[in-house]
Amino acid sequence: MSAEPEPGPTESTAATGAASPLLGLPGAVAGQGLDGPVAAHYGDPLREQRTAVTGAVLVDRSHRGVVRVGGPDRLSWLHSITSQHLSGLGELRGSEALVLSPQGHVEHHLVLADDGSATWIDVEPGTAAGLMRYLESMRFMLRVEPEDVTAGWAVLSVLGPQASLVVAAALSAQGDAALGADLGLPDPLSPEPTGAPTVGPYPVIRVAGGVLVRRLPHGLDLLVERSALARTAQRLRDVGAVPAGLAAFEAERIAARRPRLGRETDHRTIPHEVDWLTTAVHLDKGCYRGQETVARVHNLGRPPRRLVLLHLDGMVAAAGSPVTAAGREIGFVGTSEMHAELGPIALAIVKRSVAGDTALVVTDPDGAPIAAAIDPDSDESPATPKRPAGRLLRSS
Repeated sequence: MSAEPEPGPTESTAATGAASPLLGLPGAVAGQGLDGPVAAHYGDPLREQRTAVTGAVLVDRSHRGVVRVGGPDRLSWLHSITSQHLSGLGELRGSEALVLSPQGHVEHHLVLADDGSATWIDVEPGTAAGLMRYLESMRFMLRVEPEDVTAGWAVLSVLGPQASLVVAAALSAQGDAALGADLGLPDPLSPEPTGAPTVGPYPVIRVAGGVLVRRLPHGLDLLVERSALARTAQRLRDVGAVPAGLAAFEAERIAARRPRLGRETDHRTIPHEVDWLTTAVHLDKGCYRGQETVARVHNLGRPPRRLVLLHLDGMVAAAGSPVTAAGREIGFVGTSEMHAELGPIALAIVKRSVAGDTALVVTDPDGAPIAAAIDPDSDESPATPKRPAGRLLRSS
């Protein structure tokens, strides 16, 4: 049995820049920028990706912000101030939602889980304070209690076909479950045929130690007490979870064309550009900030930009670097990683008018040009809603 990492700090890594205790694991290499408090990889990111395809890997995402909203009015309140239909979310269900500006631009991306007494929200590193300011400004006289609990709670992710078995063995209520038991969490629900996300698509369960486990398309997210972060990670490792860095997680996210706030978004982003209509926006509700833009763009026209998967020639691209066509800038690179099967890939935001077969150029981290091509399946997301928004606005 490998040695348990030393207990880490209990304060918010996003707020203080404190490193996760899991950076003490063998081979750990820290990430960059806002991802600096967690590991980018543990020595071999491509091997870590392959393990995620066949077994179970543990990804440290403890730098994400965590907000807890208590109070009996929490779901109806969150329903009224976000893009998602949350009034009927229900106990032990999860979802995604957006906070939009009055003009419909994306300000926050929320991943939620309700445990019956509180709604837990995790967000991108460094954004919890901004979200709290917005929530506090919208409290009015309702019985809601938003609180930034990043200092006390953290997110871990377990990915791969063995993820449920590993989590069940490590965190069962009995504490001694044999590997082979299962959490019993169903797969996430698919969007409705109409295109509107099903209310509460992500099942949630509470296991030993008060850990909340939520199943998402990428795998299992665990919400754990920060003081127990190293101990929980060790228990998962003891039953077979292999540490994998954020680079492996990001490579899979890029290949799946899942956007990340602050990477594939800027101050002009609207939900339609990054396929969030299918996961974080409910088209049959209205009366929230930015709803007019959501309905107008969806019903009357196409957004000016779109999210595409790029295949790169030999090298990853620099995050934020321009995408050019015939010397003209037509977009920007969000995230780029080396994928174990696809090679160097990137997500980019480009003008919708750019044809799928256009020869593109991006730059590598040293500023050298790289040839890029749009994946042929990036022309339009197969999940893009095909019917008008606002069918049930009068009753929402």
